[in-house]
This record gives sequence, C-alpha cells and structure tokens, in this order.
Amino acid sequence: MFVFNLSSAFIAFFAVVGPPKVLLSFARLAATRSTGELRRLAAWSTVISALIGLVLAYTADPVTTLFHISDQSLQLAGGTIFFVYAVALVLGIHLGAGADEADEHLSNPMVDGIRELLLPYIASPLAVTAVLVASLVKDDWGWRTTVAGAYISVVVINYFCVAALAPLMRRTHRTSLEVLSRLLGLLLAAVGVELFLKGLAGLGVHLPDSH
Repeated sequence: MFVFNLSSAFIAFFAVVGPPKVLLSFARLAATRSTGELRRLAAWSTVISALIGLVLAYTADPVTTLFHISDQSLQLAGGTIFFVYAVALVLGIHLGAGADEADEHLSNPMVDGIRELLLPYIASPLAVTAVLVASLVKDDWGWRTTVAGAYISVVVINYFCVAALAPLMRRTHRTSLEVLSRLLGLLLAAVGVELFLKGLAGLGVHLPDSH
C-alpha cells in the first residue's frame, strides 16, 4: 500500500521550498543587499509564504472542487511534477529559476526582492502542488492543520537559516548547497513515484503490495 504520510509531505516541502533552494535564491540577492536588508527580506517573504501555505492547506478541497479536479488527477500530476523536478535537481538543473540578470529593478529594494522571490520561494508552483496534494490525503481538519504546520515549520527553518548565514552569503560557495540539493532530489524522486502510484491505485489500477 502506498502512503503519502506526514514524513513524505515534510520531505516534499523541504525539497521544493527548503533551505537548499531558498539559500541559493538569497545568495543571489545578497550581492546587492546588506545583512540587515537580507534578514528583513527573509522575514517578510517567510511570513507571506507561510500565509499562502496556511490558506492552501485549509482550502484545498473547495479549490479542487471549483476546478473539477479529482484527488487522483492531482496525485498523478503532482507525482509527475515532483519526479521531473527531482531529476532536474539531481542533474543540477534549476527549473523555474530566473536568470542571474534581472530585467529591471524596482526603486524599493524590499519590494524588488519579494518580486524576485515570488516564484522560486513565496508562491512556488511546486510548493503549492505539494500543499494541495498533502491536504487532500485525508478529509479532516486535524490532518490539514498538520500539513499546514509541517509547511510553516519548513519556511520558519528557511528564515533561521537565512538569518544565521546572511553575513556569509557573499562569501559562501554554492557547491555545498548544490550537493545538498541533489541529495534531496533523490528523496523527492521517491516521493513523486510514491504519489503517482497512489494516484493509479485510486483509479483502480491493481498494484502489488511491497513487503
């Protein structure tokens, strides 16, 4: 039986929007910002990201109902997305990452930073998919609260990592972060396969139980 449980959800959140990915995004921003600005940017983006995750965790059912999306369809799509993203992580390809050169900067550094972090962190499509999929595993408020708590835990970890490492961001070599990202890619690939198989089982496809 294939189970998408709390540990799987946490691993998915950690892989798609956890410190390895977030630190890479903030390291790029650190070149033009002071330590204090970087910490304030981390705080604001973390609060916004946590609020988005909280809302999605509690509204997953009405959102999927509104768009006529079945749980199995979301599981199959989510599993595929996770697997493709995981393979890209292992190969060192950052899907959805913006180019190093921004098209143009806004006059307000804080707003400009939040704009740059919008898709890779604040409203990551992968994170949105992970929260929706995890929230729909069980149809009860307790489980949704657990999912919201797991997601918020990851974004809080992100903040403390950025706040602690902000002074070193300009000098930190990206190789160590890349290695950790690739290791997490292996875990996320397994979660993607597990989720895809769960979607197939939900559609009535017979799958042998693992022993």
